[in-house]
Amino acid sequence: GQQNHLPHQDIQKPPHHPHWFHTLQVRRYRVQRGRSNSDPLGGNGCQDHIAWKPGLQFGAAHSYVSLEKLGEGAYASVYKGISRINGQLVALKVIRMKTEEGVPFTAIREASLLKGLKHANIVVLHDIIHTRESLTLVFEYVQTDLSEYMSQHPGGLHSHNVRLFMFQLLRALCYIHSRRILHRDLKPQNLLVSYQGELKMADFGLARSKSIPSQTFSSEVVTLWYRPPDVLLGSTDYSTALDIWGAGCIFIEMLQGAPAFPGVSDVFEQLQKIWAVVGVPSENTWPGISQLPNYEPEPLFVSKPKQFRTIWKRLDQLPYKTEDLVQRMLKAVPADRISAQDALQHLYFSTLPAPIMHLRDTVSIFKVPGVCLETEVRDVFRPGRRVKPSLLPTNKFW
Repeated sequence: GQQNHLPHQDIQKPPHHPHWFHTLQVRRYRVQRGRSNSDPLGGNGCQDHIAWKPGLQFGAAHSYVSLEKLGEGAYASVYKGISRINGQLVALKVIRMKTEEGVPFTAIREASLLKGLKHANIVVLHDIIHTRESLTLVFEYVQTDLSEYMSQHPGGLHSHNVRLFMFQLLRALCYIHSRRILHRDLKPQNLLVSYQGELKMADFGLARSKSIPSQTFSSEVVTLWYRPPDVLLGSTDYSTALDIWGAGCIFIEMLQGAPAFPGVSDVFEQLQKIWAVVGVPSENTWPGISQLPNYEPEPLFVSKPKQFRTIWKRLDQLPYKTEDLVQRMLKAVPADRISAQDALQHLYFSTLPAPIMHLRDTVSIFKVPGVCLETEVRDVFRPGRRVKPSLLPTNKFW
């Protein structure tokens, strides 16, 4: 459920994670699932029970068959399914209707926003099914998410793969920000990843359209680990810089294999971890900070560098271009953070093929010749954990 904004340590997963694991906006997992392969029905032999009818209509519950439960949240369950219309794999997010309250507003917001977003790096909403008992959002099926991908490759990802993932994330942010939409809940679990390496932004339940510049929002957004200091301080007058901070935190997590600011239980501890890295701000460095609701003067926000020195242990050895982009994204003052559009032009991405910079919104970066994921170090030393090409789904079922 999108209503529980919990840090990673509160997420309950099965004791043994399958290699490829898909999650779509699910906080609490109750069902273990096996690895998908090119067989859309998982080899369970139920092909005979599914009637393929090209004439079936979108918007009808009988147009989809549920194959297995992927997870369950506070107000929704997610299933792997298959469309009887065209045979494609789908993810069925079934939102339970509450008699008194009707459809949860977050589901309405997610559906309404996603219907208008068409981008290669944003999860596709195929269909909406509304019955008396439930609202079902039918999404494209994507094999795993960035959190699970990183857990399968601990210690940090291949630098080339980090660059490709970051480019795709910034592409998606540039697209929604140009439409004055804020995601407001960026975290690795909300970034889906296909076998090919296609990154898809998902979970728009907290997203908001910021059409009026003076509009104020809730400060209770974004999971604590990825929440920027201005929001932690209670600011409600935030804009696109909110998402840039979250993307910067994800950037570091991919590089070093551990969250940038993890493991705290409240706002003030979270701020201390941030100040330990970016420095404690003042009115001189951040005009107006003392007026924010959660601001406390020293000594509450005393940094403890020794305690947090290991947070960015690998970042000291980063190439200049990488470190520079990280620093531009993680500026304490929101107005100082780089925009998604400018970040895409940063020299950090200069090693990518030139055509990648000029793609249409709906075209994947993997359509550019020479663009592909590198083998992760963990896969080199543990080849048994690699996904064999013969098991990869064909494009028909992506």
